Amino acid sequence: MTARIIQTNDTPFDRFSIDPVTLEVIENALRNARVEMDATLVRTAMSPGIREQGDAFPLIADHEGRMIVGQFGSFIGGFLAGYDGAIEEGDMFLLSDPYSVEGAVSHSNDWLVLLPIFKGGRLLAYTAMFGHMSDIGGKVPGSMPIDATSIFQEGVRIPPVKIYRKGVYNEDLVKLVLHQSRTLAWCAADLNALIAACRVAARRVDEMADRFGLDIYVSATQDLLARNHRAMKALIGRAIDKDKVTFEDYICDDGMGFGPYKIKCTMWREGERVILDFEGTDPQSMASINFYLNENMFKMFFGIYMIMVFDPMILVNDGFYDLIEVRIPPGSLLKPKFPAALSGRTHALGRIFDILGGLLGQKTPEFLNAAGFSSSPHLFYAGTDGKGEWFQLFQIGFGGIPGRPMGDGPDGHSLWPGFTNVPNEFLERYFPLVIERYETVADSGGAGLHRGGNGIVMSYRFLEPGVIAIHDDRWFVPPWGVNGGEPGARARKILEKADGTKTIVGNKLEDMRVEKDDVLHFITWGGGGWGDPLKRDAALVAKEITQGLVTSEGARAYGVVIAADGSVDDRATVDLRKAMGDARGPAQVFDFGPDIETLRRTCEVETGLPAPRQPQWASHQITAE
Repeated sequence: MTARIIQTNDTPFDRFSIDPVTLEVIENALRNARVEMDATLVRTAMSPGIREQGDAFPLIADHEGRMIVGQFGSFIGGFLAGYDGAIEEGDMFLLSDPYSVEGAVSHSNDWLVLLPIFKGGRLLAYTAMFGHMSDIGGKVPGSMPIDATSIFQEGVRIPPVKIYRKGVYNEDLVKLVLHQSRTLAWCAADLNALIAACRVAARRVDEMADRFGLDIYVSATQDLLARNHRAMKALIGRAIDKDKVTFEDYICDDGMGFGPYKIKCTMWREGERVILDFEGTDPQSMASINFYLNENMFKMFFGIYMIMVFDPMILVNDGFYDLIEVRIPPGSLLKPKFPAALSGRTHALGRIFDILGGLLGQKTPEFLNAAGFSSSPHLFYAGTDGKGEWFQLFQIGFGGIPGRPMGDGPDGHSLWPGFTNVPNEFLERYFPLVIERYETVADSGGAGLHRGGNGIVMSYRFLEPGVIAIHDDRWFVPPWGVNGGEPGARARKILEKADGTKTIVGNKLEDMRVEKDDVLHFITWGGGGWGDPLKRDAALVAKEITQGLVTSEGARAYGVVIAADGSVDDRATVDLRKAMGDARGPAQVFDFGPDIETLRRTCEVETGLPAPRQPQWASHQITAE
């Protein structure tokens, strides 16, 4: 099955030598077009997830579908391989089913609009935008049931279909798809925003082709890809050994009582190519934490990480893909078999970045980051208010950014590029709730020469009865520290009833009933620390105590003793640091905290929750029958 490109002019593009000035002008025009796509989207969309948080990702690709500018890499290859039909001028596509496009989108909430750009009868480029839809039907509000056992429970699945065919809008098809959503107005506005963003990019590409000529424009895109290939080839040669290195990390649980789930990756270089092999990753879950990882998407993750660490000035595009081979075992957590549920894949998606850091930092620990991407905390709150009107909130929270070679991790921030928080004023204006606390959690960042970022606590007072769902991780397996840094604190969720009774609740749960004046304390994890905490500036630790980022008791993790007047007790600090250093011994590259079996034994005491049970893999294999 493969797409057929219908062109009225199939003359191949001629390759020209592009002078550096022209190349830079086209490169920056493409960068600006991508920014304009984002601006168009957030000004047109209605849902908080896209409009306020920016949960959407643009792409401009060349005529073969390779990303020139964007963020997540090109998903067009998966589309072209999975679409059995013609692509003609005036067509525009909509899709959301991961299984239809080799995981090019990774759960059904992400709707992808794809626009082929034709000029002079020839396919010149592609532009695309995908965004997270707040609701697409299914068994729960928000359409991301953590306890789903099949993708059929997660809402409407859209195979690649034409919403425009030769310029004619398929209104009936769009009505049918939108009819599945509980938030139809949001969904319709967000879809139109995706379409508008693609139209803007197509207009800018068309203008560039008019200005420079089609062959010059295409030649410039090929030069940008080739430049990236050369740069990545050099980085790989310097940073990746032929000797194998392995790293593994865990998703805490699946929301159904089983876990943790191991993700394992081994990396080595063969000639100019890097091999990334996920053999040893646990089998797929019966729940929705599976992540259908597209190989090209992972290549882009790898490339972005390499470039951001070693040479941030390089333009990230798809030019280096032939330098990387990705191997993912079928039936594993990262390559589940249809119809495995996928809506909770965010935890594995986040953990992939921690694993990349652990792999790439083993040769060059001075560039190593601690753990702290870790997850993307979600809160859902839905119900009917006193006026009989439906309300539905989907919000992404933030944890602590890990300690890094260049300094402390920011407190309560997102590692997703471009993501922002939903302003509390917006939440209180449009939803029946009050934010009573929004602050960092002192001491939650792992101690280190560079402190891990603190997690945050958001306390939501619900003003109407309803149901909530929580999707978070790093509550069982902590975010690890590096180069002597300590692990960050783990996530917690506490439900406080109107009478003051407090109950620790799970970090993955669905359909929990809340009543008026119940308060949810939503506490996220801290980032791991970087470097020896005994070498941190004691005066800085004292300052952070006054800022509420560290407590006097927490200062002792840095070997710092605080006097009664709040100043550093220099003599006691020197003595404590010597005693701690002698007892500890040399700093280790990784500090994972307790091993899994120790975590199981101590889980209930430390978290208030039962430890996840070892999965029974045979019962996790789901078939369509």
